[in-house]
Amino acid sequence: KTKAPVVSSNLNFTGKYVALTYGKSTIGVSSKITDEKERKRLKNIAMQYRSREYGFILRTNAANMPEEKIRAEMESLIAVYHSIRKYGVHKSRFSLVYETPPNYICDIRDGYAENVDEFITDDKVLYNHIREYLMQYQAEDLYKLKYYEDPLLHLANLYGVHEKLEEALRSYVWLKSGGTLVIQPTEALTVIDVNTSKAVAGKKKVQETFLKVNREAAKEIARQIRLRNLSGIIIIDFIDLESAKDQELLMEELAEYLKMDPIKTILVDMTALGLVEVTRKKVRKPLHEQVAEFHIT
Repeated sequence: KTKAPVVSSNLNFTGKYVALTYGKSTIGVSSKITDEKERKRLKNIAMQYRSREYGFILRTNAANMPEEKIRAEMESLIAVYHSIRKYGVHKSRFSLVYETPPNYICDIRDGYAENVDEFITDDKVLYNHIREYLMQYQAEDLYKLKYYEDPLLHLANLYGVHEKLEEALRSYVWLKSGGTLVIQPTEALTVIDVNTSKAVAGKKKVQETFLKVNREAAKEIARQIRLRNLSGIIIIDFIDLESAKDQELLMEELAEYLKMDPIKTILVDMTALGLVEVTRKKVRKPLHEQVAEFHIT
């Protein structure tokens, strides 16, 4: 179940590189930025703007970015903060003072734009909203935005959106090796079971086959976690491996795949029963819940 909303006077204003945190005057740097020299550089930039009222968190996107870009965003966030402080006190009850950008804008802002060739929409309102955002904050990505208008072929049909969505909601995922993943979200956690299925080998090569299927599964599991937006506790039941060396290799590869996730994802450990524990920060509802809400299925 989704947790109830919590009222707080500690406000956050998030940009692409920086988040301004009202009520916390500390300077933080994303844990994904591991280079100590870079962490120190970012802290020094932020220290120049810190006040008693607010502090900053340097986001993962800030790594190796030019100082002037980070400064410009900090100044923009400070301006938004002061604007709200100035005009918010004069608003009548139930007035909207500030609104967080919608999810599709947050996705563009939070780094997905770097790995995307085009943003295509056939919704004029959506197009104008994204265009306005890009012009103001990410002008370098404006050329990627395209408006689709073809009355003979719907955009969703052109790209097979409905088929892709159905595929992303299935509990079974086939692997190229012939193995399968069974993904079962529950209220408490998500269970992912790896099976050999059609990936059969001779008795002498059973463990080799198991390792091959598990390695392919590790890569696909990391992809499915992002695709389905799974979060919280995720338990993975890989095919049993007898060799400690093979287990170590599998865990190392899974850890590398999970590091590619822009949302904080932690590989906890392998239990005594051979189950792998993963936790992922919840940013929004998983895909299956979002689809259920909009009755797309």
